[in-house]
Amino acid sequence: MSVTIRVATPSDVPLIVQFIRDLADYERLLHEVEATEADIRRDLFGENPRAFCDIAEHEGRAVGFALWFYNYSTFRGRAGIYLEDLFVKPEARGLGAGKALLRRLAQRCVEADLGRLEWAVLDWNAPSIAFYDSLGASAKTDWIVRRLDGEALRALAGVEEEVG
Repeated sequence: MSVTIRVATPSDVPLIVQFIRDLADYERLLHEVEATEADIRRDLFGENPRAFCDIAEHEGRAVGFALWFYNYSTFRGRAGIYLEDLFVKPEARGLGAGKALLRRLAQRCVEADLGRLEWAVLDWNAPSIAFYDSLGASAKTDWIVRRLDGEALRALAGVEEEVG
């Protein structure tokens, strides 16, 4: 039986959180996970969804997920999709779940006339980099991702840290 892709539903919230934790563990970043089921329920299935999720299934069981959101390219004058997380359970790798998830996102891009599909990969993750290369994905080595979060984000916003 082949891999199928379906849109996540609110009943998938515990599964999505587990996939997030599994991915973080694989990336050696489990200590950074703060997301709760309430966070995922609010942002994926609330009144104003901010992100979306697809679930890969093989023989009726969930084996992977893709969590994504829309972004915008001012240069292209088009929206695109940013893939925040892609994860396939280790025992399901090689079944085509990762490719099926990416294919579904590419189809969404084409169907909606979006300009691009983007994501980031850790520089040490050679198996994933090789997989993405095999699909024709290009590395954007001339761009360096920058991030503001935590105290730096609050400082720039002019918000003082709350004292407990």
